[in-house]
Amino acid sequence: MSPMKKQNPPAAIPEIRPGQSIELLKELHILTRDGKLNQDSRRKLKQVYHLAQFIEPLLYGMETLVDHGAGKSYLGFILYDLYIKERASGDVIGIETRTELVEKSRELAARLGFPRMRFLACTVEDSLTSRELPATVDVVTALHACNTATDDAIRFALTRQAKHVVLVPCCQAEVAATMRARKNESLGQTPLSELWRHPIHTRELGSHLTNVLRCLLLESHGYDVTVTELVGWEHSMKNELIIASKRGAPRKNARERAEAILREFNIEELAPRFAY
Repeated sequence: MSPMKKQNPPAAIPEIRPGQSIELLKELHILTRDGKLNQDSRRKLKQVYHLAQFIEPLLYGMETLVDHGAGKSYLGFILYDLYIKERASGDVIGIETRTELVEKSRELAARLGFPRMRFLACTVEDSLTSRELPATVDVVTALHACNTATDDAIRFALTRQAKHVVLVPCCQAEVAATMRARKNESLGQTPLSELWRHPIHTRELGSHLTNVLRCLLLESHGYDVTVTELVGWEHSMKNELIIASKRGAPRKNARERAEAILREFNIEELAPRFAY
């Protein structure tokens, strides 16, 4: 299938940047099929640019970006279109377990003429050792990776010695479930258990603790971590952005703090996930 011709954005839509793929914006439902931009899609485009601006500085000198748990690979397509397609080098690789989504992404990349986008249908475990992936990568992203899928992306990033990790976590349930299962025991051990005695507090505190432990895990492996809010992502309550960049040696005190938190909240059984 031959690549589609490059289309210039309509002059009446100043928000669209020069050289952006009109066909991709239609595929993302940012533009209508007749190339129009309504108010809702204008907000969506602003949200896309907002996330992309956080990632752009990490792409200088990048050779490989891996989008883990890529789904329909919308993030990978946007980053490739905005920042990578005009370069002489730089690959974007989407990893997704659902083969039907991988096939659709491959078809779209071919249709758009994005030759340095690849898509692998493989499990988390397979991705850790697959020879179809380079031994080291530059950037790992995981956008709205649900529950433990974010932790899988972190494990992949650490295994492949990623220079940068960009995470937008979603639906963190594992820590809350563990806290809930041991709630009666915790109530007899510490007054801090009042923080998660009520179910809604268990859910919210569990979600917060999950991201705190993720940050400490990354810090314990030598990453500097920044946590911010994706302002403007009104369509999702999961609005936390974690950016980690490898800067120095592993930090023993970060691991010790994670272990202490696991003990304090009576969830030490999760140490293999958050303190390794």
